Amino acid sequence: MAIAEKNRDERVSAPPQIQSARRALASLSLATLLSSLGTSIASVGLPSLMQNFGASFQSVQWVVLAYLLAITTLIVSAGRLADMFGRRPLLLGGIALFTLASVLCGLAPTLWLLIAARAVQGLGAALMMALTLAFVAETVSKAKTGSAMGLLGAMSAIGTTLGPSLGGFLIAGFGWRAIFLVSAPLGVLTFALAWRALPASSKATQTDRGKFDAVGTALLALTLAAYALAMTLGRGNFGTLNIGLLIAAGIGAVLFAAAQATVENPLIQLASFRDLQLSASLAMSLIVATVMMATLVVAPFYLSRGLGLDAAMVGVVLSTGPLVSTLSALLAGRLTDRFGAHGVMVAGLLALAAGAFLLSLAMTKLGIASYIIPITITCIGYALFQTSNNAAVMTGVGASERGVVSGLLNLSRNLGLITGASLMGAVFAVASAWEQQGIGGAILISEAAARGMQVTFQAATALALVALFLALLSANAAGRAQPKVS
Repeated sequence: MAIAEKNRDERVSAPPQIQSARRALASLSLATLLSSLGTSIASVGLPSLMQNFGASFQSVQWVVLAYLLAITTLIVSAGRLADMFGRRPLLLGGIALFTLASVLCGLAPTLWLLIAARAVQGLGAALMMALTLAFVAETVSKAKTGSAMGLLGAMSAIGTTLGPSLGGFLIAGFGWRAIFLVSAPLGVLTFALAWRALPASSKATQTDRGKFDAVGTALLALTLAAYALAMTLGRGNFGTLNIGLLIAAGIGAVLFAAAQATVENPLIQLASFRDLQLSASLAMSLIVATVMMATLVVAPFYLSRGLGLDAAMVGVVLSTGPLVSTLSALLAGRLTDRFGAHGVMVAGLLALAAGAFLLSLAMTKLGIASYIIPITITCIGYALFQTSNNAAVMTGVGASERGVVSGLLNLSRNLGLITGASLMGAVFAVASAWEQQGIGGAILISEAAARGMQVTFQAATALALVALFLALLSANAAGRAQPKVS
């Protein structure tokens, strides 16, 4: 009886802090779900938008591109603003902006107003994506950081997985406007929960604000926009415009670095990149995202052309990856808390490289198993890496830098996805064309698709091994940096 009373007293007295942390983590999880859902749900509506607005594909694809470009170009600036003026008001503003823009998207009378509203929605998403990771350190203990990162990773995967199926259902039942309006009530719920649960911004984030680096922000945004457009326009076919945009991005990067070296309060402290662990983590995040994008770009062609699956079956098989990522992210968080971030990171990259290598074999004789088994290993590795890498970076950065570093982490991932979509798609196309020429121009689509898959994931395996080398280098540097206990 005494034990029961003691347990009851503990549940009553201790938990205000725990319950507050749980509510805050729930609001961060919903914000993560919102931003990832905004990315994935719009793609399925492109055919309906073409029909309703009488527009070309090149026009309606800006509904997706405007959102992604806004996130990519503004996410670092969003993190810096939060470090200067406080994360809580900026995150609440991002949720409110995303919610309002969702309503404007759903009510847009013309395609170009829809595209403009999607850009505003992307700005809200940039604020949410930059600040959810930064807030983790203020809501959970260091010992639980991995589990929190795993939960956010799982919510991101759920949003990515849920988007196409939910969007298809809403379009069939209510029309294209519903795929944007559905985010409004979820946004209101997220805002209300965040308003009550998120802790006030620490004083460290609001002292010594300095001036906001407007010049650096503009240069970085233009540079990133030029690079993103170079990698997305033309759907993988590089022309004069793409090359010109890449040159502009290179010039912009040089000008940005020069500006950051001279301004008193730079957007990004270039000296921070001398930290091997941070630089390695950002590079690994970009590389891994590039590898994972290959599974999204190339796999549908392999499944449909190489294995001869119909569209419905392709969709079912493709859902394996996001489902595995969702479940693995939760486990990855617990493993990170228990065994440490660096060990889990290395294990994740080993699994990623092994899965990519198995995909490079593209053994069509095994049927669907030739994809499901390797992609399961690959996605487990991805979840382990993503969770542990985020935890390692965010626990090792000071409170006054969490916003901008979180923005850099998300930026590296976005740039990897953009690069992977173009680079891996081009590798697949070239390898498939070579195979068709090598067999005398015969229409052996199955063999061409299998060969394209093999070459693409040979490249992906090499990239995964580069990331593994960086992880080992970073772990070694971390080991040397730790003080010896006598």
